[in-house]
Formats: sequence, structure tokens, C-alpha cells
Amino acid sequence: MAKTTKTTQPVKPVVKKFAHPGAMLLSADEPIAFPLVDETEEVDFDEETPLEVVPATPVIDPDAPLPSELTVAEESAGQRLDAYLAAQLPGVSRSRVQLLLEQKDVLVDGATPKASLKLRGGERIEIKGEPRPAPLRAIAEDIPLDVVYEDSALAVINKPAGMMVHAGSGQTEDERNRGTLVNALLFRFKKLSAHGGDLRPGIVHRLDKLTSGLIIVAKNDRAHQALSAMFSAHEVKKTYIALVQGLVEREHGTINAAIGRDPLRRIRMTTKPTENARSAVSHYEVVRRITCRFGRFTLVRVRIETGRTHQIRVHMASIGHQVVGDTLYSGSGQLTDQVASQAATSRAARRKQGPERIYLDRNFLHAAELEFAHPITGKTLRLEAPLPAELVKLLARLEGTEAGA
Repeated sequence: MAKTTKTTQPVKPVVKKFAHPGAMLLSADEPIAFPLVDETEEVDFDEETPLEVVPATPVIDPDAPLPSELTVAEESAGQRLDAYLAAQLPGVSRSRVQLLLEQKDVLVDGATPKASLKLRGGERIEIKGEPRPAPLRAIAEDIPLDVVYEDSALAVINKPAGMMVHAGSGQTEDERNRGTLVNALLFRFKKLSAHGGDLRPGIVHRLDKLTSGLIIVAKNDRAHQALSAMFSAHEVKKTYIALVQGLVEREHGTINAAIGRDPLRRIRMTTKPTENARSAVSHYEVVRRITCRFGRFTLVRVRIETGRTHQIRVHMASIGHQVVGDTLYSGSGQLTDQVASQAATSRAARRKQGPERIYLDRNFLHAAELEFAHPITGKTLRLEAPLPAELVKLLARLEGTEAGA
């Protein structure tokens, strides 16, 4: 029988501060800030989908169209070549045109030109290929990490809300490729598994940007492959804590509903029948119910058998109990003192009195527990991360246990 190792030492939550006018406020006097984020989901893959190796260089489509030809009109005389091409090639930016020229895939009257070439009119331009940008590579950044567990094969990180796991493959070397978990991992550990490619070294599974909690990172390929197989076989036990809207009636239940891409709103997932729907199973149990002047809420523990994109958020919304803060699925990111609001007899009075509001610019969803067999030793690891400080504070506020409530 495998030996069990239980790790329950307190984990100090990492709360990143942002100076932003729309920061989350848990009270009028004491701000706890998180970045405002639009609806676009940065992480768009199943949590448990094993990552395929990313080729070191892009693969050119063998069915790409034949080289294009352009004849410069007389009225275009005097234009720079790069500006002319950017205007003539739909969907190709000027930076991509520069890349075409650097690759020497553009000929003007049979010669290789400079980007600054001034056109005279009448030139014959040949475009021999397509822009092939160098693959995006993650870079190391000195960002604090909350490391819950670490050995020579793997590490488990308590990811804060607001941090992307990795940049998207379509991003460029700008601020969108900075501040991610991968950037922080490369600085802390230097070497990680290469199984996920240059953009996602060490990343075995994912958490949504606005969800906090435990995530496993592989330090070498052997551990990565074993962990990927465990996720595919649903052998990793994952438990989340969520605060949902409304009073969940049953003490516990199972939601067995396939999840697929919403055909009308592509950044969302849905439990409605779709061609790409995949099975998904979530088990929930009520921790406690809260009735207060800000409304009715239920704190639940959710164990997921599968790890589909947005699974808990979609499943809870499907039974009418959206995760608090999850505006993508109609959850509320602003909780209003309903007693004070109802007491105001007119709209003007409500504006003047200004009923107290609580703003939450993250999902009240936290990956609190992980249990899995170590990919090398086989020993069982049980790891925990307590609720982040801002979620604890919000609960206390709702329950009226905080001083001055």
C-alpha cells in the first residue's frame, strides 16, 4: 500500500496589489485590489487536457496559395514599399509585411528590395511566401510565488486570482506575455519540463485567470508525462470552494451535464446540446448557507471528476446558482445592501444615501485541495491551500462577523 504524505501547513496567500480606479472594495475605507479584466477568457482549454509538444518552428501549410503578384499603379508612386504592401494585402499588418521583407519573400522587378524603397509606379511585385513569426517563448520574471510543495520532480503552486497560467499562442512579446505563472516559474525553478513547449514549460493543467488555488507543475518530462496520464484517467482528485448566489436547496448533489462551446457567444461554454460537447461531472456539498442584507448565498465544496473549461462555473450556473463574481455567466460582481436600498423611497434618495456595495473583480472560486499519487515515488500527496484573504474578508462581511459591519 502506498504511504500517505499529508501536507497541511498554513499557506500564506499572495495578494497582488494593483493601483486601479476600479479596484475591488470590501468596505468603503479598506480597498483590496485586483485588476479589472474584460470578458475575454485568456485560458481556453480543458483543465485536464494534456498539453501537446509545441514545434520549435511553425509548420508551413503545404496547401498555401501560390506566390501572389501585384503591379504598382501610377497613382501609388512615391509610397514606401512596406506601407504600400500593408494597404494592398488584406489582414496583413505592417509588422507582418516587415517580416515578409526580412525573410526576403518579396521581390520588386526580380530584385530583393528594402522596406523603405520608394515606388515609382509600374513595378511588378512578387510575394513568394507568408510571414513566419518566430515562436513565442516565455521569459523569466521575478514574481513572488506561493509554493505549497516542491521536490525534484514537481511543484505545487497556490496561484493568485488575476494571474494567467501562460500567455496565449497568438500573443506577441509585449505585456500580454508577462506576469503569467510561467514567467514566475522560469525565474524560480530555471528548468522545467519541455513537454508543454516553449510557451508552456512545466504546465500540466490549468486554472482560469480569475480563479485562485492549487496547480501542479512538472519539473521534468518523465513527471510531466505521468501527470498528464493521471489527469486523462481522472486519477487526480480536485476539490474547490465556491460561493454561489441563492440558497442551494439540497445538502449535496451531482451535476452530470456535458459541456461544449456556446455557438452564439464563443467565449462562453454551455450545457445545452452542442456538437463539441464533452462529458462533465461535478459533485457538490453545502458548507453553509448565508442570508444577510446583501442577499442569499451558499458556500459549497465542489469535487470535479472531469476538468472541462469553466466546468464548475457552467455547472453551478446551469442549476441557477452562479458563482459570485463570475460576470461571464451572469454572476454578480457587485453586491448591494438590499435593506438600505429598499428603505430608500425614491431614486433620488437611493442616490443620496448610497447603499453600501461590495465589489468583487474575481470569481469566488478557489482550488483548495489536491490529492494524487506522486508520479515518481507513487506516494499519495494531499495538499491544501486556504481561502485567500480577500475571500475570507468577503465572507466575514456577508456574515456580519467583521467589526463595523
